[in-house]
Amino acid sequence: MTGPAIDRSEIESSPLYNDDLAPVSKEAQTWGQWDIAALWVGMSVCIPTYMLASSLIAAGMNWWQAILTVFLGNLIVVVPMVLNAHAGTKYGITFPVFARASFGVNGANVASILRAIVACGWFGIQTWIGGKAIYGILAVFIPSVQDALVLDFISNEHVQVNVIQLASFGAFWALNVGLFVWREMDSIKYVEKWGAPLLIGLGIALLVWAYQQADGFGPMLSKPDEFETTADFFKVFLPGLTAMVGFWATLSLNIPDFTRMARSQRDQVVGQIVGLNTTMPLYAFIGVAVTSATVVIFGEQIWDPVVLITRFDSTFVVVLSMFALVLATLTTNMAANVVSPAASFSNLAPRRIGLKTGCVITGIIGVLMMPWKLAEDPSGYIYAWLIGYSALLGPIGGILICDYFVIRKTKLLVEDLFLVDGAYTYHKGFNVAALIALVLAILPNVPGFLNNVGAIELTDGSIWTSLYHFAWFIGFGVAFVVYFILMSGTRERSA
Repeated sequence: MTGPAIDRSEIESSPLYNDDLAPVSKEAQTWGQWDIAALWVGMSVCIPTYMLASSLIAAGMNWWQAILTVFLGNLIVVVPMVLNAHAGTKYGITFPVFARASFGVNGANVASILRAIVACGWFGIQTWIGGKAIYGILAVFIPSVQDALVLDFISNEHVQVNVIQLASFGAFWALNVGLFVWREMDSIKYVEKWGAPLLIGLGIALLVWAYQQADGFGPMLSKPDEFETTADFFKVFLPGLTAMVGFWATLSLNIPDFTRMARSQRDQVVGQIVGLNTTMPLYAFIGVAVTSATVVIFGEQIWDPVVLITRFDSTFVVVLSMFALVLATLTTNMAANVVSPAASFSNLAPRRIGLKTGCVITGIIGVLMMPWKLAEDPSGYIYAWLIGYSALLGPIGGILICDYFVIRKTKLLVEDLFLVDGAYTYHKGFNVAALIALVLAILPNVPGFLNNVGAIELTDGSIWTSLYHFAWFIGFGVAFVVYFILMSGTRERSA
């Protein structure tokens, strides 16, 4: 069910309106359960997912404990995902527009830009990974590309970038940006729809190959429990679970950007639960099983699939695998790391920036962050920061859900979301209650974060390090409660 029809003539002249941010009409909501599920398959099948269990196993878990932690994290995060998605489907609105109800028509930029910054970093890293796959294909047919001129001005002692690598990166950058600029949301729908079954099939094929080559799955799948006590296990499990929730804390906020295209609440709920909670554990298991098999096949653990692919003897298999890696990275990047920042940048200046321009801005920032350096140690970069940004994004989720479901009972005045002087103007466009709740919810996790990055030193087992293990949960809960207290006297007019 969608929200009430709106009078567009009243809002089209507003500086807060443009066609890209405008509510999607019922006729344009064409995404069914499979489209939503395929979206999640496409986003979940990527190198970070493949390597997701590695940090947990390195910390002492056995394979099934690691996969169970991944599964539980996704089971938890799908709850705020489905809840925040509700407004997108009911009213056909994007995440930045949805955030205007709780943060204010100007304050929504705080929430959306915080989300966008994370997305730009991910966009750059995923684009570099996709470019490496293209470079790998070229190297199969033209080995001399590996001797191309090294660009010293963007290289350092840890990573060397040559002309062909940079060109491959540029080609994949252009593919991501160009597809979205050309077809916008339709490009994502079709890439995910046709790519999802292919990616699942190739993942299973890789699993079968590993099993046959190693005559089993190797030693890691028979690894015993290394924890001496239950307390030792929970020291790894609790922060690990928070990190797994943090993996999709980003999408749990901007999911309305996609579900505004859904035909019904049932489609978005079923599609998300099926797509996310099956693909993530499956690909995490494939990563563990294949890596375990590499110990037998090559005599060492090879977690990075790009490195693994280069070990294959068959040219056909190398090229096919690299193509699959390009497709997997494309499906993840376009959906997870283009739509959100594009909408956020558009929300900054709706009259001057549309989704297409926002996409280009995202791509430029992604390049300026020099992802070839960030991706020098992809697993370290990703996992060191998962809990950190979950501490930042959890509070935003708590505020959004409290406002929409508890304060407003899912009733929004859609026209007022686009009006400078309307129900969501608050104080000069900012809802002070939301900003206070955001700051107070972030504060408990600041000492733990600073300790984690080495800025300060806290003793193990201190209250601050213990709180940080629950960063997303603490942030979400504190923001929810504080916002509810500050807004409890608010009464929304009937939508």
